Amino acid sequence: MRIGIFLVAAGFPGRPQGQVLRDCVEAIAVAEEAGFDDAWIAEHHFMSYGVCPSAATLAAVALGGTRTIGVGTAVSVLSTQHPVALAEQAAMLHHLSDGRFALGVGRGGPWVDLEVFGTGLARFERGFAESLDLLCRALGERTVSAAGEFFRFREVAMVPAASLRPVVACTSPQTALLAATRGLPMLLGMHMDDAGKAAMLAGYEAALPPAQGAVASPSPGADAVRHVAAVVGYVADSTAAAVRELRSAMPRWLEPGLKGYVPVDGRRRPGRDVGEYVDFLTDVHPVGDARHCVETIRRTREVTGLEHLILMVEGAGEHARTLENIRRLGAEVLPQLHGRGPTAAWSV
Repeated sequence: MRIGIFLVAAGFPGRPQGQVLRDCVEAIAVAEEAGFDDAWIAEHHFMSYGVCPSAATLAAVALGGTRTIGVGTAVSVLSTQHPVALAEQAAMLHHLSDGRFALGVGRGGPWVDLEVFGTGLARFERGFAESLDLLCRALGERTVSAAGEFFRFREVAMVPAASLRPVVACTSPQTALLAATRGLPMLLGMHMDDAGKAAMLAGYEAALPPAQGAVASPSPGADAVRHVAAVVGYVADSTAAAVRELRSAMPRWLEPGLKGYVPVDGRRRPGRDVGEYVDFLTDVHPVGDARHCVETIRRTREVTGLEHLILMVEGAGEHARTLENIRRLGAEVLPQLHGRGPTAAWSV
């Protein structure tokens, strides 16, 4: 399997936001040392849930401080950016990192970001397909032009040009259909259990054009991996201890953080019972001792066929514990998934 880490840049109360960003860069360097294949960075705006407003910028810093690990965006919000400008950034990172950069994009939501950045609600409601198609052309062709509803411009050269296939965050069957018809791999979120992921994958396969072959992985170094899925990854001496730690820590982050999703119009902000959500995350994801984590990941692979998971490692809200979590996952879990058997337990 291919296993990476997933960083939300979680803004736990009391943690300086600039330090959170610096800690993410260190976490990626530690993940490289621990043997992870890649690291993926989330993008959020105007909220403490995630304090990184530019996943591509943070990826650039991380790539500059590492040598082998792949680094991707999970995701860059396409509804608030110009697709060609994002393609230019991705092409630069691709070349400067010798192909270690992966671009993940998502539709985003009907949030105040659309107002602040001036792209408007229409880009979110009906402009994602046009934006995605323009992005793909800009990442696959030497020149690009547009004559659509949202983008109209003369032919220009892509400088630097690059050949990249983005991965698309999919939270609905409609977006999965969009990705399938374009032959693009999906990124599936932490809010889905194995059954939900399997259903999305089945819908994708059903919509895939008959002539479409295996979809290449967006991640550097993987040959035939198709999709990526995010899960919580947290290891402790016992499963009870791991669950207890996250159920104590995560609500302190999620309670204020999720309130940052402010609608751009008068629609009601979606609500979620934080306690129930944390219970769900600790129940269905690899949260526990090393054996439990390995068994959970293997079960996900068996149920879904997924071969590429990225583990959200920040759940404790303390940087030292996050680094310990990454190192322990690397020492106690990854070797068993890579077929090398367990190694000595990490200790601090």
